[in-house]
Amino acid sequence: MAILNEQAKGVYVIAVTPFEDNGALDLASVDSMLDFYEGAGVSGITVLGQLGEAPKLTSAESAQVVERVLKRLGGRLPVVVGVSAPGLAPMTELARTVMDQGAAGVMVAPPWTIKTDDQSFAFYQSVGEALGDIPFVLQDYPLTTNVTIAPKVIDRIIRDVPNCVMLKHEDWPGLSKITALRAASDKGETRRISILCGNGGLFLPEEMSRGADGAMTGFCYPEMMVGVVAEFAKGNVERAHDIFDAYLPLARYEQQQGIGLAARKYVLAKRGVIKSGALRKPRPVMSALDVADVELLLVRQARRLAEIGA
Repeated sequence: MAILNEQAKGVYVIAVTPFEDNGALDLASVDSMLDFYEGAGVSGITVLGQLGEAPKLTSAESAQVVERVLKRLGGRLPVVVGVSAPGLAPMTELARTVMDQGAAGVMVAPPWTIKTDDQSFAFYQSVGEALGDIPFVLQDYPLTTNVTIAPKVIDRIIRDVPNCVMLKHEDWPGLSKITALRAASDKGETRRISILCGNGGLFLPEEMSRGADGAMTGFCYPEMMVGVVAEFAKGNVERAHDIFDAYLPLARYEQQQGIGLAARKYVLAKRGVIKSGALRKPRPVMSALDVADVELLLVRQARRLAEIGA
């Protein structure tokens, strides 16, 4: 069983959670989705994230999803599981359960109650102690958590919490944060941990240039993120930007609050990855105009890809 560590890189795609049209969990589509992600060349899978509609799942359903994912992948790809919870006890219980089942690590976001730098550090110090030998991802997503964690605080966490092995960077704007963190590790002031970036990949080329190791986010065309990261690894920066540019309008459309996830699941269903594009209620529903927008973007995207030979 692969265990998450500081050397993780590539694309850890945030998986959607497939539902039937009536809102029931669609485990058969979990299988087809995983086959698709694996075929697209992702480096790992992250489940029970915010855009996986994790808050809409019961505890039993969450367990079903994790079990199905781990069974289908059979250890071929590392799996990170979101375990954020209001308290340390339920977080630790879920973390130990999924690690026993074969997960590679877990992801923890800060609670909205955190207001100061010292509180941020104390929270993740407590997380590290509670998880023990379980490696975890620090999810830094102030746009949704309303918790801003400064680079100096992340450096302190890296120094003092050894099982923090990855930063899921989703600050916006946040390129200077990556620069500061990499400067600290380059000087030997902290460990160099993995930095994988989110926000639907909207800033992926710039993030890679600043020292990120890849992406941990979702997009209905994960091959875009895989291609960008691969081309950067080969030193083909211009080619990486060409690939990114071809997909950017659709990635931008996906970043709308609410309707963005509906658009992502609509395209995944259109591509045959999942059976239905339905979100679980309460949910936004795409209008005929929304669908027309996406269809136009897909046509234009195909033309741009043909122009660059991708």
